Amino acid sequence: MLRRDKRGGLGLKNYIGAIDQGTTSTRFMVFDQAGRVRAVAQKEHEQIYPKPGWVEHDPLEILRRTEEVISDALSQRGLRAADLAAVGITNQRETTVVWERQTGKPIANAIVWQDTRVADDVKRFAAAGGQDRFRPETGLPLSTYFSGLKLRWLLENIPGAREKAAAGELLFGNVDTFLLWHLTGGARGGVHATDVTNASRTQLLNIKTLDWDEKLLEAFEVPRAMLPQVRSSSEVYGEAALAAVRGVPVAGILGDQQAALVGQACFRPGEVKNTYGTGCFLLMNTGARLVPSKFGLLTTLAYKFGNAPAHYALEGSVAIAGALVQWLRDNLAIIAKSSDVETLARTVDDNGGVYFVPAFSGLFAPYWKETARGVIAGLTRFANKGHIARAVLEASAFQTREVIEAMEKDAQIPLTSLRVDGGMVANELLMQFQADILSREVVRPMTQETTALGAAYAAGLAVKFFSGLEELRANWAVDRRWKPSLGEAEREQLYRQWKKAVTCSFDWVES
Repeated sequence: MLRRDKRGGLGLKNYIGAIDQGTTSTRFMVFDQAGRVRAVAQKEHEQIYPKPGWVEHDPLEILRRTEEVISDALSQRGLRAADLAAVGITNQRETTVVWERQTGKPIANAIVWQDTRVADDVKRFAAAGGQDRFRPETGLPLSTYFSGLKLRWLLENIPGAREKAAAGELLFGNVDTFLLWHLTGGARGGVHATDVTNASRTQLLNIKTLDWDEKLLEAFEVPRAMLPQVRSSSEVYGEAALAAVRGVPVAGILGDQQAALVGQACFRPGEVKNTYGTGCFLLMNTGARLVPSKFGLLTTLAYKFGNAPAHYALEGSVAIAGALVQWLRDNLAIIAKSSDVETLARTVDDNGGVYFVPAFSGLFAPYWKETARGVIAGLTRFANKGHIARAVLEASAFQTREVIEAMEKDAQIPLTSLRVDGGMVANELLMQFQADILSREVVRPMTQETTALGAAYAAGLAVKFFSGLEELRANWAVDRRWKPSLGEAEREQLYRQWKKAVTCSFDWVES
């Protein structure tokens, strides 16, 4: 029987740990039963750009960072493995890793979700049946985004990979699977598994049967032997072998955006969250109802808790959000640190007619245009770096509105308010503009890093640290609300100009 202590004492198993492995950094967070953060450690990892459009990570660096932040976070409060009831994992989705079964060594760097190297493969596959040829089985259009074509590229382009895969010598997984395998023993008995949410982002899973689809495996030329077992999002997969958490059950896995949905307690159909991170990701819970999209959204798994039925979601993915602020910082050196963007944007009263469409690797929802590229439109001699900074922030809000409009059409459910989380929600100028351009209330919860919290919830449910969804709903509390204050005429004029700017980004890359 687990001892729970809502006062946050250091009693036995009063905490849940969560690995939050993101696109730019890895964190380990420790939560108490009320969902409050008790310890956190975070470390960045290198972003590797071998060629234009290519984005890679070193999986072994990510593994090292994971081990380091677990130790660092626990040491902050003098915690031991015995204090943790379980550990959950949440991760950057679609980022593709292939490694050797015997050694655990990756055969190449991980291909990151933003990477566009398979654009020609997308065209070839689409030519044989259209961009939506696999949508009935997967809920996804053909795109550079998902793991299947990335995996195929590795098998085709790394010498000997296809032969080794056919012989059962290679394993595949998104980052969750790579971490789980290593954390539970690696080559000495590591668990090779994933959950339904991550599996649904490979474009190899049948989202109705919740199993790998033989027709898809044949089309993508992927040997089934290298694929992980598909499990629920909340169950005990195995025990950690890493010294700092040895013996602790690893009991929850959710892709990062689904984890944020769970962390925001969006358990009812029609509830929507938006995470403002490297990209911008909106998910609407559609319950047990699988809703095919007609307006450019993805149909994906929201979560599956143990033996309960799976819940589905509609998702709109924006490729570049916080990454645009980083670009302003790192590539143009207009700001010294990311948080400076709000101060700079406040030096001007409005965007000065400047619009920034950050289609660095094409446009995701609702357009799905691989050949789009970034544009800054509306420049005049009047424009200055303050207007550029404001346009950078407004881009996330405009793209969010586009996705929400598509979501409402598909689900036939009007949005009443938007729950927000992620690193950018500390930017109050952005949050007010989001409410203005949506003409809807925007709500920020007390715990804003809901991705890690969602993974902790999934793990805690599996070991009965949490009693059920009602307890998790009760944990959710509001930090701040923003109400729209922009007049309709001005709002719609800004949106029309944004739409015009978006069309300027189309078809920049010629076939």
